[in-house]
Amino acid sequence: MNRLTLLHMIERLEGLLGKLPGALQKAVMSELTPMKELFLQQRPPRLLIAGADRLPLAQIVSIVFQGKEDPRTRNLLFEVYRWQTIEVPGSGVIAMLDARGADATSEAAIREELKREAADAVIIITDEAETKTHAKTSATNGAKCTRWNDEVKPECGIISLHLDRPPTPALVKEDAGAAFGRVWGYFDFVTGEGASPANQATSQRLIHMLVRRLPNACRVELARSVGDRATQREIAQVLIKSSTAICAAVGAQPIPLADLPVLTSLQLLMVSGIMYISGREKSLRAATEFVGAIGANVGAGMLMREGARAMLKFIPGWGNIVCGMIAGAGTYAVGQSAAAYFLEGVTLGEAKRAYLAGKRRRRPKALADR
Repeated sequence: MNRLTLLHMIERLEGLLGKLPGALQKAVMSELTPMKELFLQQRPPRLLIAGADRLPLAQIVSIVFQGKEDPRTRNLLFEVYRWQTIEVPGSGVIAMLDARGADATSEAAIREELKREAADAVIIITDEAETKTHAKTSATNGAKCTRWNDEVKPECGIISLHLDRPPTPALVKEDAGAAFGRVWGYFDFVTGEGASPANQATSQRLIHMLVRRLPNACRVELARSVGDRATQREIAQVLIKSSTAICAAVGAQPIPLADLPVLTSLQLLMVSGIMYISGREKSLRAATEFVGAIGANVGAGMLMREGARAMLKFIPGWGNIVCGMIAGAGTYAVGQSAAAYFLEGVTLGEAKRAYLAGKRRRRPKALADR
C-alpha cells in the first residue's frame, strides 16, 4: 500500500467526518491526527549533536547506536553543520546535525538548518579525555546549540552522553533530579579497542528511550527497526483507539449503507498499519485476508448494523447510537485480534477466538439481550 493510497483513504475519511455535527466533528477529527502522524508524516528522527568533538561523529554513531565500533558505520563521511540522513545497521534511519566545534562563522549555517528542520532532541557529549579548557568550550557549545534549537522548537529533549567517565555518586544524584525535567537520560560509554560490553546494553537502553520519547512521526520506523515490542504494542493501541472512535462516529450516522465503504477501508487500514508496526510491509490485500480469516466478514457487519437500525427505528436517536456502538465494537475487536496475531505471535485460531470474544464483550447490551 503506497502513500497515495493512504492519502486518498484519509481524504475520504476527512470528507465524511466533515459532515458530522460541530462538537462531534472536532472530537473525531482529532482522532485522525495520530493516524496521519504515524502513517503519512513518517520521517527519520532528527538529533542535534553538540558538546565534545574529540571523536569523529561516525565513531560516536558506531559506539552509541551499535554498542561497538562497527566499520560499516565508522567509515561514514559526515558533512558538518548540515542535516545528514544515515542508515545505522540494526537501528534504522536517523538524521543528524553535527554542530560540535561551531564558531561565529558556522553559527549562521547551523541556525539556518535548525530553522529548516528543528531537532527532536539534542545530544550533548562530555568527554573525560578533554582538558578543562576544552571541556568548558564544549559545555558552552552544548548550551548554545540547545538555545538555537529552542528558538524553533522550545523545550525539546536533551540527552547527555558521557565518554570514558564512570558515573560518580554525586553525578547519579544530580541525574536523578534532572530526569524530571527536559533531560531524557544520561548514558555512559567507553571508547577504544576492546570497549566494555556494557556499551551494548547502554546502547539498547538509549535506543529504547528514543523510541518511547520521540514524536509519533518518527517512532514507527525506529520501533520497527529495533523490534521494540513494548513500543510497537503502544503505537498499535493508539491506532486501534483512533480507528474505533472514528468507526463509532461514522456508524452512528443515519445514512443506511453509505458508511460501509468507509468503515471497511478504515478497518483494513488499521490492520495494515498494525502489520507495518510489527515489521511487515503494509498490504491491504494481506489485511483483507487476515480479516476474512478471523471471521470479521463485511456482510455480517452490514446486516447487524442495518438490523439494529430496523429494530430501533421507532426510538428516535437510539438506532443510530447502537449502530455506532456496533461499528466501534467490531473495529476494536478486529484491532485487538490483529495486535495479538502480528505483535504477540498468537496463532490464527487464537486470534479468531480473541476477535469473537472481544466482539461479544463489547456488544451493546440492548442487542445482547434480544
